[in-house]
Amino acid sequence: MGDKSPKATQKKSGQKASQTNSADQKKKAAIAAKSAAKKK
Repeated sequence: MGDKSPKATQKKSGQKASQTNSADQKKKAAIAAKSAAKKK
C-alpha cells in the first residue's frame, strides 16, 4: 500500500491534529474542574 499518496498524508496529519486538540481539551477540562472545586 502506497501511504505516500497525498490523501494518506492528509489523513495522518488530520488524525494528529485531532489527537492534539483532544489533549488540549482534556487539559482545559481538568483546569476548569480544579478552578470550579476551588470556588466551592
